[in-house]
Amino acid sequence: MAIWEKLFGNWGSAAARQFDGSGTNGAVELTKRRPTFSLTKQGAVTGNLRVNLSWRMRTSDFNERPSFGAGLRHPLRKFTPQVVQAQGPAMVNVDLDLACMYELQDGSKGVVQPLGNILGSVNSPPYVQLSGDDRFGSGSGETIYINMDHRDDFKRLLVFVYIYDGTPAFDRTHALVTLYPGNGPRLEVALHERAPEARSCAVVLIENVKGEIIVRREMKYVYGFQSELDRLYGWGLQWGRGYKSKV
Repeated sequence: MAIWEKLFGNWGSAAARQFDGSGTNGAVELTKRRPTFSLTKQGAVTGNLRVNLSWRMRTSDFNERPSFGAGLRHPLRKFTPQVVQAQGPAMVNVDLDLACMYELQDGSKGVVQPLGNILGSVNSPPYVQLSGDDRFGSGSGETIYINMDHRDDFKRLLVFVYIYDGTPAFDRTHALVTLYPGNGPRLEVALHERAPEARSCAVVLIENVKGEIIVRREMKYVYGFQSELDRLYGWGLQWGRGYKSKV
């Protein structure tokens, strides 16, 4: 089955203390120094694991701290595409998409993503479902729901973000991927590394390692889209061109 893409050329409280406490409001931030977290040892392997992408455009200050929820303070902004100054005089719109490649223990593989309206299902295989497509970086962002009651069915899940818009502009966005387990602290991964030409980023890999569900920070930028991430992680899917309807 062809999967659509857009082508362009532990551990309880003691364990939580092992991680950098630099996440906001008590969250655990997955970093290069502390990249992994065991959901199993945290007792967070039931119910739905929510994975949310929030983002907004940078303006002139590349060193400012992210301020998510700006769409809530300015509710009308969500009806207007985010516009950012490009590397020259041109202005560009940027559309970040949250997606997930999955591989189940029975060998079935696929992707859940806005492109192609492949939204998945939380109550039947692949037990992964996307809330919808946020075109403009609204306050709520995009959310993937992972049914952890079926954790034994999972082999690996790769959560990634790609830029649907033709202009690569990861360096012009404030983006944050947040995981909300059913128990324990939420996990944050900030996409703050500068990769101005990249079009996709593998953010976290969720793996079933001998029955233990482990989240690992990846943060691997690539210059292509889903097919390039597929090759990097050896998923083996077939990809074709896909486009979104105009809004």
